[in-house]
Amino acid sequence: MEQQKDERLWRIAKQRADFKKGLYSYIIVNSFLWAIWYFTIGREAGFDGYPWPIWPMLGWGLGLAFQYFKAYNGDKRDLAEREYERLKNEQGN
Repeated sequence: MEQQKDERLWRIAKQRADFKKGLYSYIIVNSFLWAIWYFTIGREAGFDGYPWPIWPMLGWGLGLAFQYFKAYNGDKRDLAEREYERLKNEQGN
């Protein structure tokens, strides 16, 4: 049982580390894209130019949101275990 718990914790830790790496990449790459936009179109057009970096930011952000929920909210098995424990505690009271 202890080995199974360690594997589960390792999986959760790996998912959270992967999310953090993805978040850092998201911030760096999107900052770079906005800088490109600013120095090529945005500054010259007085910020009236089409802000094209919003599209990669939204698409990547959606994927990052799913990765966050998976890393920090667990999977279905974890949710089922929490619900089981909650019901078990209600029966004991």
